[in-house]
Amino acid sequence: MAVRLKIDFVSDVSCPWCVIGLRNLEAALDAIGDEIDATVRFNPFELNPDMPVEGVDRAEYFASKYRMPAEEAKARSDEIKARAEGTGFAMNAGPGFRVYNTFDAHRLLEWAVDEGRQRPLKHALFQAYFTDCRNIGDHETLADIAASVGLDRAKAMEVLTSGSYAGHVRAEQRHNRDRGIQSVPTIIINDIYVINGGQPAPTFEKALRHIAGEMSKPVSPLSAVPA
Repeated sequence: MAVRLKIDFVSDVSCPWCVIGLRNLEAALDAIGDEIDATVRFNPFELNPDMPVEGVDRAEYFASKYRMPAEEAKARSDEIKARAEGTGFAMNAGPGFRVYNTFDAHRLLEWAVDEGRQRPLKHALFQAYFTDCRNIGDHETLADIAASVGLDRAKAMEVLTSGSYAGHVRAEQRHNRDRGIQSVPTIIINDIYVINGGQPAPTFEKALRHIAGEMSKPVSPLSAVPA
């Protein structure tokens, strides 16, 4: 009988390691097959909550936030791009790439839960931002992305312009901070186990198998999973 796992994937739409982590997590679940019955839900986390809607140039952002020389920033970007490509994801982050405010994208993702389309929308947002370099802080763009995965565009625009789900997103983010989450991706399984970072697929698979084997044993909250 399959072990049921509730997976809370805490992440931001503008986090490249979240793309890598999600794709590797899904690869691990595929490898495990029907031994595990997993439900994945995406929880909001903003890396840059004060980012203006129009965004900022990525090179300027790195220089300002991390005080990182251009050469080091490029080397890190190239490493992340290679890791993403290893999962089959094309990541573009060349000249002109901008970092945008993601609060409205998170609101749209919360609406998509009610519509049963959160996971495809999450993937579409990642592709729109990292592959197509689209402005994921723009309402028209977000509504188009929602429509691309079968969601009603007019309803999506209504959610975006009305401010719906704003309180829910803020409450979720407070909850995540209160349970000690400071970086993403953070993956919480059955409200007990924690896996941090964009781990390789074999690492996720090993951790998930370990968790499935431990489910019948008493555990303390937020126990770290051995890599």
